[in-house]
Amino acid sequence: MTEPLKITAMAADAIRGVMVSQNVPDNFRLRVGMRGGGCGGMSYLLGFDEKRDSDLEYEIRGIPVLIEKAHSMYVLGMEIDWHEDEQQRGFVFNNPTIREERG
Repeated sequence: MTEPLKITAMAADAIRGVMVSQNVPDNFRLRVGMRGGGCGGMSYLLGFDEKRDSDLEYEIRGIPVLIEKAHSMYVLGMEIDWHEDEQQRGFVFNNPTIREERG
């Protein structure tokens, strides 16, 4: 199955680090989706969760990833990267159809 999104090597390392430091259970997966509405509009969602019937499941860079079917059109083609400098650090969501956001 083709990967719907990309995870850079730096982001994959950061995700694995969070999984270890937060003792994420083995049956949990990385959930990628959208949260939204209201005045702030839509924003990306990253978290760890168990698989639901409405999820599509992928493995990207060895990381099990869940995407709710309804969110798949919003994350298609997106790249999850990791940015770190002296002032801030965090995940960066690069989507060719939506302006850059930091999470």
